[in-house]
Amino acid sequence: MMPSLSQLRPTIRPSRRAERAAARAAASPPVRLRVPLSAYVVDCAVYVGGHRLAGRWTHDEAIAEVRERGEGFVWIGLHEPDSEQIAGGAETYGLHELAVEDAVHAHNRPKLERYDDTLFMVLKTVRYVGHADPTTSNEIVETGEVMAFLGRDFVVTVRHGRHTGLREVRRRLEDDPEQLQLGPAAVLHAIADHVVDSYIEVCGQIEDDIDAVEAEVFSPRSTMNPEQIYVMKREILDLRRCVMPLVGPMRKLAEGYSALVPHDVRSYFRDVDDHLGGVAEQVAGFNELLTTLVDAVLAKISMRQNNDMRKITAYAGLISVPTMIAGVYGMNFDSMPELHWDFGYPMVLLVIATLCGLLYRNFRRNGWL
Repeated sequence: MMPSLSQLRPTIRPSRRAERAAARAAASPPVRLRVPLSAYVVDCAVYVGGHRLAGRWTHDEAIAEVRERGEGFVWIGLHEPDSEQIAGGAETYGLHELAVEDAVHAHNRPKLERYDDTLFMVLKTVRYVGHADPTTSNEIVETGEVMAFLGRDFVVTVRHGRHTGLREVRRRLEDDPEQLQLGPAAVLHAIADHVVDSYIEVCGQIEDDIDAVEAEVFSPRSTMNPEQIYVMKREILDLRRCVMPLVGPMRKLAEGYSALVPHDVRSYFRDVDDHLGGVAEQVAGFNELLTTLVDAVLAKISMRQNNDMRKITAYAGLISVPTMIAGVYGMNFDSMPELHWDFGYPMVLLVIATLCGLLYRNFRRNGWL
């Protein structure tokens, strides 16, 4: 019998090298595509002579254009980048690795730090959370962060949070070329002024809430729960952690902490520092007022409990009279006064009613009932 073609065709097997390559490909994890820095750039602009240059710029092209011209500066706005995406920009602009780490991970206290030829500033942003009634709301203040890297010819802003947009700040600056001519420090001032103005706005709204809570606490028949005041006090403490640590850095900028902030811009920072001081005093006043309201609520609760105890005691005294008399005549002895008298039962009822009436009148007169 002749063999078939399939039997005559040689069997082709993969080489050992090919088998090992296939095994490595199957075992290796999938390649994660690196997201470029441009995906996190909200805006990148070059400003020369107080005006924005036309065109779209990458972070490399923008700083190269400024340094080639020898004038102007770059403003790059980033929103929540991670360490991989910001690494290229940090190398291009010479940002310190510790400041970059703070900018990526957020959750920092307001501060101002100097790294070689750059300043790094952290500002906490706040937003008032609308609600129907301050006595039932669980959140009043929402916080975010804005970090700014300030250099001789650039400013890089990194934002964290949904309400920290700087689009309006950029638009106002672009409408004021004289301010932009002051350089990157003017951008830092505009951001600080915007943040402090938001503090003032939020404080005004919180003041209205505290007034409403105060009116509720001191109303005659109020049943205000102190837990809600503690919630407001916690929100005020969050606001205080945003405002108080910023006082020192703002004072430094107003007093000439770095040559990156020229003399013409320091006067603007002094104005912001003055407003921030007023906000700090207002927040401290809120905290003290809420502490007073908590004490007032606890005092009202204690007074209410004392009144309840007096009422309970008064009613117990009224009930004890018929209980005592009925207990005495319920012992069933043969020799008891007026036991076999026809009018004994009505007489006992009359005595009980008289004694209870006298006690009730005394309790009412003393305010126990």
